[in-house]
Amino acid sequence: MIPRSFELHSPETVAEALEILEEKPEAKVLAGGQSLIPMMKLRLFSPPDVVDIGRIPGLSYIRKGKGRLHIGAMTIHNDVALSPLVRRFCGPLAEATSVVADQQVRNRGTIGGTACHADPAGDTPAALLALDAEFVATGKGGERVVGAKDFFKDMFTTDLKREELLTEVRVPFLPPGSGGTYVKFVKAKSDFAIVGVASSIALKSGACADVRIGLAGVGPTPIRPTRAEQVLEGKKPRDDLIEEAGARASAASSPFSDLRGDAAYKREMVKVIVERAVRLSLERA
Repeated sequence: MIPRSFELHSPETVAEALEILEEKPEAKVLAGGQSLIPMMKLRLFSPPDVVDIGRIPGLSYIRKGKGRLHIGAMTIHNDVALSPLVRRFCGPLAEATSVVADQQVRNRGTIGGTACHADPAGDTPAALLALDAEFVATGKGGERVVGAKDFFKDMFTTDLKREELLTEVRVPFLPPGSGGTYVKFVKAKSDFAIVGVASSIALKSGACADVRIGLAGVGPTPIRPTRAEQVLEGKKPRDDLIEEAGARASAASSPFSDLRGDAAYKREMVKVIVERAVRLSLERA
């Protein structure tokens, strides 16, 4: 199918894009287009105005800041996945972006577009939530910074206001001695996650510290199962604690039945994949 007719806007500055968004209340922003365009072609979504921000310079970069990485919202998945800085300081994010869909999508889709699309089965949002990322929303009145726990509001819904643009993602460095991973359980390699788990753990004097877990595909938003993290925090890793963390993560999930499996099956797989991700993080730590 082809989309219904729409008006395309191609601003060359952030300020120009914000003007259009203010004037066109039903406008939709086009970043990489890997989610919006298929939805428009299927006529699941038909905005009257599309604002293509691909011509705006200065929105694609990965920079080392004080204690965090600054990633431009238009940075494509592949650049994030291959970045030595991301691999060194925010490993689970590199792994999550490396398994987004297929190579073609990773060469077009952007970290900001994925975050704003807020697909609950998306790989990147779960990693960003686990890593305590921050999102810089730019409006005519200036910038505001939103933490990941407050950014993802519901299925395909974020805290970003209609007249704002996401311009940057800030990801804190993982503590020294951390090991992390992103484990994706799928039926086909390029499919959405049945269950995705981002995990990071530091070892201090043999005990778990700064435990982080993020879940994809098992709720209306990415999930941070804090009770599962608390099971391991401050304790020396043991099999029974890892299993309890998996069980608590499963209890925190709220999957729905679909073609990829029923809810009970997904809850069981949360337990399995969390245990797998935690063990791999500990090995790397």
